[in-house]
Amino acid sequence: MMIATATTAAAQQEDSFPYNNERFADIQMLRYKVEGFENLSLRQKTLIYYLSEAALQGRDILWDQNGRYNLRIRRMLETVYTDFTGDRTTEDWKAFEVYLKRVWFSSGIHHHYGSEKFQPGFSEAWLRDVLRSIHYTLEEEIFPVIFDPTVMPMRTNQRDGEDLVRTSAGNYYGPDVTQAEAEEFYAQRKPADDPCPIMMGYNSRLVKDAGGRLREEVWREGGLYGQAITKIIANLQQARPFCETQQQQRVIDKLIEYYRTGDLRTFDEYSILWLQATEDLVDFVNGFTETYGDPLGMKASWESIVNFKDLEATQRTEKLSANAQWFEDHSPVDPRFRKEKVKGVSAKVITAAILGGDLYPSTAIGINLPNSDWVRKDYGSKSVTIGNLTDAYNKSARGSGMGKEFVIDKETLALIEQYGDLCDDLHTDLHECLGHGSGKLLPGTDPDSLKAYGAAIEEGRADLFGLYYVADPKLVELGLTPNAEAYKSQYYTYMQNGLLTQLVRIKPGQNIEEAHMRNRAFIAHWALEHGKADKVVELVKIKGKTYVKINDYEALRGLFGKLLAEVQRIKSEGDYEAARDLVETYGVKVDPAIHREVLGRYERLHLSPYKGFINPRYSALRDAQGNITDVRISYTEGYAEQMLRYSREYNNLPDVNE
Repeated sequence: MMIATATTAAAQQEDSFPYNNERFADIQMLRYKVEGFENLSLRQKTLIYYLSEAALQGRDILWDQNGRYNLRIRRMLETVYTDFTGDRTTEDWKAFEVYLKRVWFSSGIHHHYGSEKFQPGFSEAWLRDVLRSIHYTLEEEIFPVIFDPTVMPMRTNQRDGEDLVRTSAGNYYGPDVTQAEAEEFYAQRKPADDPCPIMMGYNSRLVKDAGGRLREEVWREGGLYGQAITKIIANLQQARPFCETQQQQRVIDKLIEYYRTGDLRTFDEYSILWLQATEDLVDFVNGFTETYGDPLGMKASWESIVNFKDLEATQRTEKLSANAQWFEDHSPVDPRFRKEKVKGVSAKVITAAILGGDLYPSTAIGINLPNSDWVRKDYGSKSVTIGNLTDAYNKSARGSGMGKEFVIDKETLALIEQYGDLCDDLHTDLHECLGHGSGKLLPGTDPDSLKAYGAAIEEGRADLFGLYYVADPKLVELGLTPNAEAYKSQYYTYMQNGLLTQLVRIKPGQNIEEAHMRNRAFIAHWALEHGKADKVVELVKIKGKTYVKINDYEALRGLFGKLLAEVQRIKSEGDYEAARDLVETYGVKVDPAIHREVLGRYERLHLSPYKGFINPRYSALRDAQGNITDVRISYTEGYAEQMLRYSREYNNLPDVNE
């Protein structure tokens, strides 16, 4: 999955659509335009409407996955927000509003990206007084969860040498389960020679029963999260008659079967049907999908996106997927780790229609699924670049001043302004369409062998694939880049981000925790270190400011190719120690002096390092018989208004799922 970085894009043509919205804390809210929705058929609009409802019904699942107190805290905070009749001009109230908006944004009390717990700017005494004034009783155990910085400090802890399960606040494991117990539990259950292994533990919480024995609570209808899953199923059933093809109906049928049984072999069957459904204009993801939130990289958070194909932009990705075998054959990795025959690679540019779960409000700009290694090998993968979201990011960045502040000279800035958006999109396409689907595991390699480092290694592998090939003459030959110089814009912005500008997302004194940030850091710092003798790339000081200086772009490509070969070897062989050494050496530590400098320079620009989206609102018009006659879209709903409405209309889980 490709996450938007802290870099900015070039200015784009004026657009009257209100992309930019409110700011709070370190976040700016944006709107995204669902270009072309009005031109869809009534059948397609209706399909999107019901799939969008299914995408919103699972909202509470993610909140509970992110922490077992989150739903109770959200409901308390929202009651205060709506019912408090006291003075709303005090500093405590202003701090409360910011805290609530941050909690909404992160679907919990921990930062959506850095995983650290928010510290309220209001006092515990003030909150207790407010709760008494509105006659709201909050359990005493909740107060230290909110106010004590030592209680549940990290949602997903990745610090080497610590018990990652016990020190993570995420709700994927019972509070008394240890990392060693969890790893042993799943290691004992993995068959030695299964050519089609299920993703063990993918859709369950691991807990201990009254006798101390480990067991899984499966997320399914009738099981854990069953109340929300029943609502999701109901909307999928309503969507089914409006599918464009029988294949898409089979996808929905199999997804419902999986939701009802929780059977992970059924999930693999669903994944195969889904990736083979390539003829439909409308598409969707709905389910337990990505494993970044689990400190062991096994259990999947719930997410959804409903979308339709951008036919014009998809011509770009179709050129890449049509040449997938060429890219695989010419990869700089050892031939032992390449796929002899690339199967089922499909790629498209999509227009997001709704975002849900772990894709809302902060979302990826590209997705490649399914995640199962054997399904990818035998059946292929489906990749998307989310065009209207990248467009919104680009337009919101217009005139931000980031380029002038952090790019070394006018010539490089001009190169970025001319080719930056194009090469950003191409790198995302290569990352999702070909990077994630490239290479293979050696026979007998456990897909989970890299453990906590698996996500950073996999994202780094896809990024390196994109970096290596965005500079390849093949892209000029295919008409995807205009000349042999354009790729330099991507090389510069990537190195600048990995070495400097992504640090604006880190608090002073902290290390890098998030997998995508770690992958960008280890790539950039490895290249800096291994190109030092020849001064391929440097960090230089100009008038007291640090800049990236690339002296030899061709040699930098060679370094990216060399690192890609090593990262693919690590992945293919399941070399945990090498993965650990690479990530810990180059992807975790932060130079405090450079960090202070970057934060100071960024602060003067008055920008927000994180951005997220407010969803459009869909309204179904019906005739006297209840049949949908049209679906209208509007963009007027405010951030707080949307969050409160979602809490009213998609309030599907109890406070405690135990």
